[in-house]
Formats: sequence, C-alpha cells, structure tokens
Amino acid sequence: MRKHLLILPLTVLMLSACEQAAPEQTEQTVAERAAAIAQETMIVDTHIDVPYRLNHEWEDVSVATDGGDFDYPRAVKGGLNAPFMSIYTPADLGDTQASTDHANKMIDLVERMVSENPDKFTIVRSPSELEAAFKAGKIALPLGMENGSPVNGSMETLQHFYQRGIRYITLAHSKTNHLADSSYDENRQWNGLSPFGIEVVAKMNALGMMVDISHLSDDSASAVLDVTTVPVIASHSSVRYFTPDWERNISDALVKRVKENGGVIMINYGSAFLHQPPHEFGDARDAAWKVITDGGVEDTPEAKDAFELTYRAEHPYPYANVGQVADHIDYIKNLVGIDYVGIGSDYDGVGDSLPTGLKDVSSFPTLIAELINRGYSDPEIKKVMSGNLMRVWTAVEAGANR
Repeated sequence: MRKHLLILPLTVLMLSACEQAAPEQTEQTVAERAAAIAQETMIVDTHIDVPYRLNHEWEDVSVATDGGDFDYPRAVKGGLNAPFMSIYTPADLGDTQASTDHANKMIDLVERMVSENPDKFTIVRSPSELEAAFKAGKIALPLGMENGSPVNGSMETLQHFYQRGIRYITLAHSKTNHLADSSYDENRQWNGLSPFGIEVVAKMNALGMMVDISHLSDDSASAVLDVTTVPVIASHSSVRYFTPDWERNISDALVKRVKENGGVIMINYGSAFLHQPPHEFGDARDAAWKVITDGGVEDTPEAKDAFELTYRAEHPYPYANVGQVADHIDYIKNLVGIDYVGIGSDYDGVGDSLPTGLKDVSSFPTLIAELINRGYSDPEIKKVMSGNLMRVWTAVEAGANR
C-alpha cells in the first residue's frame, strides 16, 4: 500500500509538470504555425484555371491583380509553389482541329507568363524540375490538360502535347468525347473507355503522363483503373458522400479503387463540390427562371444575368467553408488513409462559389490551420499539401522508364 500511496502523488506531480511544459495552443500560435508550414512546405495544387482566365482578358499575374483568384504576390503569401496550369478546352469544340488549336493557345499563354517573368515563374515537366524550382524560389507551373478532345484521334498529337509539357490529361470534360464518357453527359456512348481511349491510357502510361479521372462517368473511371499500369489522379474532385447522387464527385467505391491503384484524389474547393445546399439552390433558381421565361421574358444572356443578380440578392448563395474542405480530407483519410488525398482547388475555375476563408491562393495557411486544429501532424499535412501528388507523379515517371 505504501508504494502505491507514494507513487500516486509522484504521478500527479509529473502530470502537472507536463501540463505546465505544454502550453495550450492559442488561435494566434496555430495561425503562426500554419503560416510557417505553408512557407517551408512545397504546396502543389493540381488545378488552377489561370490560362482560360487570361485567354478571356490578358493580365500581368506577376503583380497584384484586381480580379481572379491567382497572382504571384498572393501565391507567395499563401506558400503556393506549384499550381498546375489547367489547359482547358471547352467541350463544345468537340474532337476537332479547333480543339487542338485552342489547347495550343492555352499553352502559349503559360509560356508568355514565363517569358515575361523568368525570375518568378518556370514551366516544369517532372518532379525533379519542380523540386529544383522550389529550391530556386520560383513558382513552378506544371501543365495539365482539362479535356482530352484536343488529342483529336491522333497519337502524334498526344506526343506533341507531351513535348509541350502536358503531364496529365482529364480524359473528358462536360460532354462525352472520343476517349471517354463524361459524368455530366447523358450520352454514355462507350460505357467506359472507347477503343482509342484504351490506347491513349496505355500511351500516357508509356510517356509518363498522369491519367486524370475527374469529370468521368463512374464506368469510365473504373475502365481507366482496369487498364492503367500506374497510379491515377482525380485532379479536382471531391467526395460524393457529401453530395449524394452527383456523379461528378468520387464515390466511396472509386475512392477505394484509387487507393488500391496507389493514386490520389485532389479536393475541389467549389461549394457545390463540398456540400448539398448549392445543388438545392441551383434547382430552386432554375425553377424560378423557368417561371419567368414561361411568363414571356425572352431567355437571353443579359436577361438571365439580371435575374441572377436579383435572385442572389433575395436568396443568399449557400457558400461552403474551410471546415467543409477539411471534412472531405478527413473522409478520405478515415476511409482509405492519409496517403490518397491532396488539393485541386479549381481556383479561377469555379467562379463565385469558393468557400468562406478560401477565396484565393493566399489562403492555404487557413486550411493548414484547420487541419492543425483537427489534430493533423506536420507529416500528414505535408502529404496533403504535396507529398501524395509527388509520390504519384514519381511513380508514373518510373512506370514510363520501365
């Protein structure tokens, strides 16, 4: 008994001393730690639509800009080292030469960004080039093609885009194309991949281009996972659990298959990707607009824009928040593990639907702080910020070398 009586007070004293040695984290100390992690860690975002924004109207994004979600000063503030530039081609152009020409024009715009600001930006084509840019203090600009239509049925064109720096291809966008079926399109022409789409996946594996399953129908994404010999990415998708019945997000079954494949799912920041209310908002808005057009108002872009302003003033848009981005990261971590999730924000691509607290590329520390508050360790945070994507990209390169 005496031993226990003596040990108990010592234990209490030791616990008391430990409590005194570990001061409680305040909001300020969490913010400071998050900012430090953002600056010392490589941050890779696999989907930022700067080229399409600049195609609409050229801006010098090497300096602070009034519009858009990305510019150099805000990227530096947020610690963003490697924003994949989305080489986006509208699905309406189809599988045509016009589609190919458009993609080349988007790459030209990124090359202009670099040629006018070689001290700030550099195009990178490999993980090693990205790491070298990080050490040199430059913002790396890897290229990802959103929509495979520009391939236009030609392996030579695919090779051409690889040579121009494209390192992933989202096989389809909002319409089914000559490679795969789109999650947005009722036309499920292939119920998976087309015969040429299967050949393209094999060629991408051989070249060292990541295959992106974002935007694909479930059957098309599954078909990719059936035939690829290296890990895949979902460059800008979130988890369907939070948006039931919306095929654009990734189902639990596909999350598990991506894990088995060794791939990674990059979380999209658009509010509609993060929770259900924006879908309900959109349905109610569309119904209200139909009542107006049925009443005789002509359905013109100008009339619809005016209606949208009025409707939003009367019905505030249900923005998601930073916590809901973390919820998606949590979900994948709990379902399959921390090694299979990253960031594909869709900055400059989802319009005015970004979550509160994450309105532009300066806000990565805000998300990091949220993860710290949820108990994520520094190594886990670094995996989400870049480590998981770098692992996949390195494995895809290694597969090509084999």
